[in-house]
Amino acid sequence: MTRDRRNWFEGWRLLAVLTLVLTALSVWIAGMRGFEVDGIRMVIRFTARSSLLFFCLAFAASALALLWPTSGTRWLRRNRRYLGLTFAASHAVHAVAIICFAVMAPADYAAATTPASYIFGGIGYAFIIAMAVTSFDRSAAAIGPRAWRILHTTGIYYLWFQFMVSFGMRIPQMPNYVWFLMPLLAVMGLRIAAAVLKRRRARVAVPAN
Repeated sequence: MTRDRRNWFEGWRLLAVLTLVLTALSVWIAGMRGFEVDGIRMVIRFTARSSLLFFCLAFAASALALLWPTSGTRWLRRNRRYLGLTFAASHAVHAVAIICFAVMAPADYAAATTPASYIFGGIGYAFIIAMAVTSFDRSAAAIGPRAWRILHTTGIYYLWFQFMVSFGMRIPQMPNYVWFLMPLLAVMGLRIAAAVLKRRRARVAVPAN
């Protein structure tokens, strides 16, 4: 249908443009503080929030298209893979900024991290890498649909939980961080609502004996 006609800003172009914008903004933010530690920490905060945005868009894309089928929500669902890869690119810049922070201010970095953050953060990055690598048709086919579904389902829910913990643990010192939990709770609510709708439709579709 005409309303679902693909436009220029989709697919790999979407990923390339968003990744370039995120990278340019990160360099600009760091440059505003002369690429000193304060600027690097600002990049860490910026990329944490940009990652949250693209994660939520990818997480909610299918649910939104099911619950409110419009050209916009279908666009989201059609580009869910590329939004997910943009999330991975944002978190890659986030990782680079963290490494720079660790090198430039090792004492501050040590004070800001714990063994738990290494463990759970490492698991999160392992999922991000595995999910990004298997977001291509050939690699997805290589592991098979069942393994792909298990990996991506487990990974996306783990990352949702990790975002909840990462932002939530900052609320006692910075109450405004509660606002970052709102989109996470909203997208989980959308997923649950979509699952309930699917079950209802499946029951209706089953013919009575």
